[in-house]
Amino acid sequence: MESKKAAAISSILKKAYPGAHCSLAHRGPFELLAATILSAQCTDKLVNQVTPALFRKYPSMRAFAAADPRKVEKAVRSTGFYRNKTKNILGAAKAVLERFGGKVPALMEDLITIPGVGRKTANVILGNAFGIPGISVDTHMIRINRLLGLTCHADPVKIEFDLMELVPKKDWTLFSHLIIHHGRVRCFARQPDCGHCEIQDLCPSMDQKKIKVTRGLKFAARDSETL
Repeated sequence: MESKKAAAISSILKKAYPGAHCSLAHRGPFELLAATILSAQCTDKLVNQVTPALFRKYPSMRAFAAADPRKVEKAVRSTGFYRNKTKNILGAAKAVLERFGGKVPALMEDLITIPGVGRKTANVILGNAFGIPGISVDTHMIRINRLLGLTCHADPVKIEFDLMELVPKKDWTLFSHLIIHHGRVRCFARQPDCGHCEIQDLCPSMDQKKIKVTRGLKFAARDSETL
């Protein structure tokens, strides 16, 4: 049964990666929102190099809402797609100020009305800023859960709902962290380290088969929900 398989995978990865957590540096819900927008098609490592100076220059939502887009674009240029990311961050700041009283909402239905926020970003915010369980489906989650046979879908939302049925709700956020961390340190997209994989006995896609499946995931080439 796939739920038992998901539980076994989670148990093994918890032991392998006891410190798995959200790797985007932030000091509150809005900083996490902005950082997550910047992370689209960019590594968290690079985002964390950009955000300290960005958040010093714009220390509040009001500062972002009043910011000169050209200056913000310059500050985030290295993260790629900087014009759209700037538009979304400034738009999000204005939306939260105008419609939510300056407080990032803690409801999925509210979050996804904010510029630049889709279900993935909303779940990142819910799980890591508010402690509300959420499954965040990025490219690692798409690729690895397909390889593990926990979903057959390509669409992130369908994958999210598949996993919601297999993983206990209390573990949704942690399961996302574990799979994403596994993708960063072991199950690489181009050359997965299958020989040392902690969950290889639970993975039906090994060695060349795994590489072929990965290469076939054209839909997962990038995560563009915020663009």
